[in-house]
Formats: sequence, structure tokens, C-alpha cells
Amino acid sequence: MSTFAEPPARAGAAEAELITQPWHAVPAQAVAAMLKTDAKAGLNADELAARRARYGANELREIPPTPFWVRLLEQFKSFVILILIVAAVLSVLLGDYVEAVAILAIVLLNAALGVTQESRAEAALSSLQRLAAPQARVVRGGHHQDVEAVDLVPGDLVLLSAGNYVPADLRLIDSVNLRVDEAPFTGESVPVSKDARAELPADAPLPQRETMAYRGTIVTYGRGQGIVVATGMETEIGRIAELMQSEQPPPTPLQVKLDELGRTLSLAALALCGLVFLAGVVRGYDWLDMVLISVSLAIAAVPEGLPAIVTVSLALGMREMVRRHAIIRKLPAVETLGATTIICSDKTGTITQNVMTAVRLYANETAIAPGAQSLDVLPVSEADRKGMRLLLVGGLLCNDARLEPEGEGER
Repeated sequence: MSTFAEPPARAGAAEAELITQPWHAVPAQAVAAMLKTDAKAGLNADELAARRARYGANELREIPPTPFWVRLLEQFKSFVILILIVAAVLSVLLGDYVEAVAILAIVLLNAALGVTQESRAEAALSSLQRLAAPQARVVRGGHHQDVEAVDLVPGDLVLLSAGNYVPADLRLIDSVNLRVDEAPFTGESVPVSKDARAELPADAPLPQRETMAYRGTIVTYGRGQGIVVATGMETEIGRIAELMQSEQPPPTPLQVKLDELGRTLSLAALALCGLVFLAGVVRGYDWLDMVLISVSLAIAAVPEGLPAIVTVSLALGMREMVRRHAIIRKLPAVETLGATTIICSDKTGTITQNVMTAVRLYANETAIAPGAQSLDVLPVSEADRKGMRLLLVGGLLCNDARLEPEGEGER
């Protein structure tokens, strides 16, 4: 049997420890010993508090929210907006204050509208993320508990059953007909069978690691137990998230077209102004007067209303998407969706509530009314009542529910 050294700790209490072990190849007993956890009782309260302080929260680090002033400045990145600002400055220099105020009002209104819509989208997304916080079933101090997945630490003993979201990277120590949907990693819609007792080489690729269950996957069948070996950004999905966050999104088709239009207008205006200036000087007009005329002509050529029209149109599109229960983070993304001609997807992208609930019991051609507290109050025959009791007993024996004294764990 190979021996595995204790993984070194990364400096900094706010970051998770860098797990370097090939956990899929480490025997289950060795994993429990290395992470100093009880494979039956889990972690105790003291050890749990110490590890939480050492490893931090089990969450994926997101890009910090963009400050308000940065979002405001981003509204002025468009080439057309820059032309409008230059036109406003030239209007002030020429003494045409009414024109300057009108142009600046349009620019500021456009920026305010864009920032407001994007701020609302960010707030809505933050609310959804708080509502969608997953939970995990764990064993701590010998008691079964439902806890927030964000509170998990390496060494925690997690229980898995059909329908569960895997809350962290787990080394399985027990599995019974366990199957996990690993489509987020492999793209395969067929669930993968897991075997906690399988012997695997250290270089086994991720799709063949039968002894592991990874964060972000879904248990589709069976049950099992696993020890948390990685949390937060140290999980496999955390590494993918880190790579995605390092990528900068390309400009949308609308942004590209507006920039092209701005450059075309600016070049055309400069060419026309230069031509008018030369023609006036050649005909004997004062060169200063021709400069003023040329600049005025350039200002008139700038389409002041274009940015406002585009922003309002995108805002109306965003509002329509909200009505259809879709949240758009950035205004230009509305146009991107409209410019899309082909969307390639497969059935692994199907989204469900991931909840299985019995809403009515049916046995011996008799349905039990929802909310009934006792079979004895139902107006059914003794034979029907007996059949219903057999159904309930069967359901009782075919689940993993546990009853614990109040105050010692989850009831």
C-alpha cells in the first residue's frame, strides 16, 4: 500500500488549504485518519470551530462587486459618447451654452439609466443567490444535522441520498447503489456509478474516479457517505470558476457597431470640416471665422439622440425579459440575445426544482386526503385502512430517516 503525506497548509486563515493528495486513490480508512475525523461520529464542536477558522467558508469566491463610480465610468466608454462629450466641450468654447447643456443632459441621462438598470439586475441576482443557498446532511458529534453547505469544512462527514446536491468534494467511505450525475464536468447525461471500495491509480482521470463525489453534481440514485476533502475554491468546480473569472467578455455586436459608427462619423465630420475650412480660406474669408463655422458644422453632425435611443431601447428589452422571468446583468446583453441565430444545448442543461414530494397517498383503490393526521378519521373500510397502513410501513422501512432526542441533534 502506498503511503501519503499530510498535505501542507497554505498561508492565510481566509483561504482553504491546498489539497495535493490524490484522494480518489487513498483508502477510506486512511482518509479519515489523515483528516483526523471519526468515520462514524464525524467532527466534534471544538474541532469544527478550529477548522472553520483555518479553512474559511465553503463558497466560491466571486469577483468583487463593481463600485458605483466604476459602473458609472463604464457608461462613457462608447466612442459615440466620447464624441458627444467633445462636442459639448467645443460648444462651451464657442459660447453655445444651450447646445452644450443639451448634449451633457443627454449623456448624463444615458449614463444614469444604464447604471440604474444594471444595479437593479445585480441586486436581483444577489437575492437569488441568497435564496438558492444549498444545504447538506452531516454527522457531527454523532448526531445527524442539516447545515448550510457554506459551513462545511474538510473532515466533515456528509450523508448523500437521491436528489441531494453534493456540497463539497467528498471521498466516499460508504456507497449503496450510488449514482451521481456528473454532467457539469463531463457533459454526459448518464449518471455515473460510485463505489467507495474501488481501488484506483493515482493518475485516474476525473470521469473514472468512482470513489469521489464532486461539488456541483447531483445524486440521482442510492445513498452513501463521504468525507469532505476540499472546499471552496480548492474543489474541482472552484478551479473551473477561477479559470472562468480570469476571462474577459468580448464586446457585444451592438457595442462593436456603435464604435464603428462613431469612428465613421468622426472621420467624416473631420473631413467635411477640413474641406469647408479650406474652401472658405481659399475664397478669402477670415480663417478664425472659418474655424468657428467648421467646428459648428462638426457639432451639428454628431447624433446627440443616438445613445439615448439605444439605451432606452435596451432598457425596455431588459424590462420585457424580467417579465419573462429572465434577469439580464448588462444592458448590451439584451441585444446580444436578439442577435443570436442558433443556440446549441443538450438535455443535460435541464433545470428542475430537484425536489421529490409525496402529495397524496393511494392504496387499495383509496386515496388519503392531504393533511389527514390519522387513518382512523378517514371514512374508509377496515380493509382500506389496513392497506394504507401497509403502505406507510413500507415507506417507513424504505428511508433513512432517524429520530433523535430533542436537544441532541436534528429531530
